[in-house]
Amino acid sequence: MEITSKNEEIEFDLLLQAIYQKYGYDFRNYARASLKRRIRYRLSQSNFKTISEMQHKLLYDSKFFATLLSDLTINVTEMFRDPSFFKVLRELVIPELKKQPFIKIWHAGCSSGEEVYSTAILMKEDGLYKTSLIYATDADDVVLDKAKSGVFAIDRMKNYTLNYRKAGGFASFADYYSARYDNAIMDNSLKKNIVFSNHNLVTDGVFGEMDMIICRNVFIYFNRDLQDRVFRLFSESLRPGGFLCLGTKETIKFSSFSDDFENVSDHERIYRKKADEL
Repeated sequence: MEITSKNEEIEFDLLLQAIYQKYGYDFRNYARASLKRRIRYRLSQSNFKTISEMQHKLLYDSKFFATLLSDLTINVTEMFRDPSFFKVLRELVIPELKKQPFIKIWHAGCSSGEEVYSTAILMKEDGLYKTSLIYATDADDVVLDKAKSGVFAIDRMKNYTLNYRKAGGFASFADYYSARYDNAIMDNSLKKNIVFSNHNLVTDGVFGEMDMIICRNVFIYFNRDLQDRVFRLFSESLRPGGFLCLGTKETIKFSSFSDDFENVSDHERIYRKKADEL
């Protein structure tokens, strides 16, 4: 189904407003083209003729809303995704974090947790895990539950091992999980200092004083106003000297908060918050 007519545009806006008022998820400033593609998909899969029919269903059926939420919050990730990013973390960021007596890390939009466990492995190998606390947040409780479980498909481990090696890993990746039937279960030692929590970047507030915030491949779904709002949130949640890590397709350069940060790695989109001026 095409969302092109004026009536359909009105239905589209009303759907987003209904989601916000009923469930508290605010997609109104997400990139419209991307949202429309995902709503078209759910329309075709659910055999609705109009967006209004879908709106009625989600207002009275929270299970259907959970399905739609999974469509709207794209969860594409893997362990040590973009290995060069984790290699730069190891080489440029970790040495700076080592100067801190205690390290707080926020994985914002953590999805099903693969990159959270990747960071935990990185910190463990550099002897920092015991003095670190990793906050892993997402607005989708379904993927958060998966992240908490630390259970992933065993057939993905071969690719994850390759990523780990490319990221500079020097141990046996198999030591970080145990195989059970078709699943790989991450070692409990990696979960000890991870706190999983629901947090909505669009509607929720400042998250502590972090030493590093990792939020990769999320801003591409936001419009410019929402990007600025979240950049403000991150700037206020980072201590001076803290690191902000984005995806390779994202940048802070054209935001209202670009002057708050200095560049660490242009290719990997890693920035450092400037120290407060005296």
